[in-house]
Amino acid sequence: MFSIGDKVVYPMHGAGTIESIEEKEMFGDKSEYYIIKMPMGDMKLMVPTKAAENVGIREVSTESAADDVFKVLEQPKQEYVYENNWSKRYRANVDKIKSGDILELAGVVRDLSHRHMERGLSTGEKKMLTSAKEILISELVLAQDLNHEVIGEEIEEKIKMSFDLGNTTGQSEQL
Repeated sequence: MFSIGDKVVYPMHGAGTIESIEEKEMFGDKSEYYIIKMPMGDMKLMVPTKAAENVGIREVSTESAADDVFKVLEQPKQEYVYENNWSKRYRANVDKIKSGDILELAGVVRDLSHRHMERGLSTGEKKMLTSAKEILISELVLAQDLNHEVIGEEIEEKIKMSFDLGNTTGQSEQL
């Protein structure tokens, strides 16, 4: 059970802070709800306390886990293989995002970013990349106590560096 003030992650929406725990009546049933304030879009989520575990709500990652995220983002593009079938790739990425695992999420951001730099993305994958980045940034902001812009720039820098490193590695292997 979480408490007021806890920083939590809702896998498909990002990180926020539990602002209150309130009893509400919905459809004739009274239940307790976490009221989670999400900094992105100044949104509030209401999640039944009983369902929190089932929907994947978890504590925000530690600072050391956040450091591991940047290690994932730094991996050159040669270290993984793209799924060529768009729908399979899309479903696999959705599953990774839904898992709530910040390292899986970082991998989605890296892979989609690299693919976008190489050959572009479909409209659906562009939306997924934007959403995945925002979810990742929202958690890192709370985990590292930095602002949105700083984290966003650091993510972009690591992705560009890993893309360039992958291209350099690939070129040297071809020589």
